[in-house]
Amino acid sequence: MNPHAKLITSLSLLLGTTITISSNHWMMAWTGLEINTLAIIPLISKSHHPRAIEAAIKYFLVQAAASTLVLFSSTINAWHTGQWDLTQLTHPTSCLLLTAAIAMKLGLVPFHFWFPEVLQGSSLTTALLLSTVMKFPPITILYMSSHSLNPTLLTTMAIASAALGGWMGLNQTQIRKILAFSSISHLGWMSIIIIYSPKLTLLTFYLYSLMTTTVFLILNMTKTMKLSTIMISWTKTPMLNATLMLTLLSLAGLPPLTGFLPKWLIIHELTKQEMTVAATVIAMLSLLGLFFYLRLAYYSTITLPPNSTNHMKQWHINKLTNTPIAIVASLSMLLLPLSPMILISI
Repeated sequence: MNPHAKLITSLSLLLGTTITISSNHWMMAWTGLEINTLAIIPLISKSHHPRAIEAAIKYFLVQAAASTLVLFSSTINAWHTGQWDLTQLTHPTSCLLLTAAIAMKLGLVPFHFWFPEVLQGSSLTTALLLSTVMKFPPITILYMSSHSLNPTLLTTMAIASAALGGWMGLNQTQIRKILAFSSISHLGWMSIIIIYSPKLTLLTFYLYSLMTTTVFLILNMTKTMKLSTIMISWTKTPMLNATLMLTLLSLAGLPPLTGFLPKWLIIHELTKQEMTVAATVIAMLSLLGLFFYLRLAYYSTITLPPNSTNHMKQWHINKLTNTPIAIVASLSMLLLPLSPMILISI
């Protein structure tokens, strides 16, 4: 890709995200979302492979429909109340339409069908952007309008997302699809708590982004796309694979790793809100996700192929990416002791 084109798309992504997260007016938020959508499409389709073109078209159509619903929702609300403020969403139809629009933007069930396909058609770097940066503006809109949303609808969508994300990830062999279903499952955890503790949703999103960034950076460095290739990467980069295993277990939410913190806090908050049944169901559904994370961890470190190719150990790999991976990997595994400080801030 042309360096100038890459620079323009990167700056546009930054601009679109900044406009959306800093705006109070619905039109500005919508403008930021549109800039983001148009900026990521060249990055999805840059390989010119038919699957990449298909992913770009699917992404554009879904995001255009979601943006239309955001505009429609805000217009109906302004028509009835005279307010264009993000925090003043009071009309019931507008709230329903906004929930559907943000669910489409994020890939929540039942609007999740596009997400695994788009991730599968993208490169690992673009898939990382789609899983983290592109989710931030819709999460911000959800955060600002959380007091207006329907708790029953969001809880239903959240539990369905956790169930489907775990269930569909079980039988996958493509790592990008597994991470897509992992993302859908984590979004379920974020959306179930957004009404009761919006700050906890943001914390969960930040920690999820941190762990997903670590996984994608390691996969990008080892050039791993599917389970059959993750098995032979141990012989080339054993330390990276060991780090990948620990990060995957952190994503699964196992103590004493970082990923346990948001799930523990969410279950605690749901119990305080007398939603014990929902907390029990979503905790049980996370076992589905735990299974495929364990399978990935097992493939990456414990299972060695019978006739592995002999490789020299690559102790000196690309040094430019060594430091970022070391930093994000350490944070992905070792933040749990900071939980008292995080609890005070929430």
